Amino acid sequence: MLTTFMIAVAVLALVFVMMGVKIVRQGYRYTIEHFGRFVRVAEPGFNYVTPFFYRVGRRINMMEQVLDIPGQEIITKDNAMVAVDGVVFFQVLDPAKAAYEVSDLYAAIMALSTTNLRTVMGSMDLDETLSKRDEINTRLLAVVDNATENWGVKITRVELRDIRPPQDIVNAMTRQMKAEREKRAVILEAEGSRQSAILRAEGEKQSAILSAEGAREAAFREAEARERAAQAEATATKAVSDAIEQGSGQAINYFIAQKYVEAIGEFARSPNAKTILFPVEATQLIGTLGGIGELAKEAIGGGAKENAPRPKPPATATRGAPPVSVPGTPRIEG
Repeated sequence: MLTTFMIAVAVLALVFVMMGVKIVRQGYRYTIEHFGRFVRVAEPGFNYVTPFFYRVGRRINMMEQVLDIPGQEIITKDNAMVAVDGVVFFQVLDPAKAAYEVSDLYAAIMALSTTNLRTVMGSMDLDETLSKRDEINTRLLAVVDNATENWGVKITRVELRDIRPPQDIVNAMTRQMKAEREKRAVILEAEGSRQSAILRAEGEKQSAILSAEGAREAAFREAEARERAAQAEATATKAVSDAIEQGSGQAINYFIAQKYVEAIGEFARSPNAKTILFPVEATQLIGTLGGIGELAKEAIGGGAKENAPRPKPPATATRGAPPVSVPGTPRIEG
């Protein structure tokens, strides 16, 4: 009997000890209560709690958690109805406050986020709610985090997941966007035409300037060429004049012969002369030049008389056809 009693006592003691052993997982904290009053927080690992006198009150998750904000119908400042939903990221920093300062932590955070979301977005226009999500997130985070500070909770992030305006507003925004893009396209096209016209005018200006400079340079060179030709002609004329003054008949003979040949060339190039007849035998041309030379000698020597008749060439001097006269053409004989 004694042995049985001792074994029973040992088993009871072992059960009593086992009932007091509490293993806390990493990322959690347990609150320990003594007859319903909070006394301490059990850290992760092995913890012993005296049975019947102490017990585990709340199991608090210390990891960062995500709480969904359900879709809300919100009226903006310009009386537009939008549907909004989002998420809230939070983390418990003080397990005792999170367990005993608020009755239902998740429901409290949900209600607080929803009401403040309506307050923040209700003070903004529709365009601002669609374009300023970062500002909405920042304002909502500041308000909710300040309210949950007494609960030992840190709001790490608030994100708007979706903003859904009514379909008619979406259609109006689509038309507005299309009109705005068409306006930009017209402006860009006009700007391109303006730039093209400016560049074209600039190119024409540069072309005109270069053409004028080229014409000026050509005129300058042409005038320079004419001046040099005139100087050469004057030099040649002066040389012939000096030769005549010195009594040389060859110079004036060469000068007159050159002018004679040039005059014949002008007759040939004249557009009005359809047919030109002139002696082609070399003897006739030499005879003509000889006659011119005789005239030059008479002018230089001064011995011949001005009215002296010129000797006629013999009738048998020409071997070709008899000279033919053409109306409007001077008669040329060998």
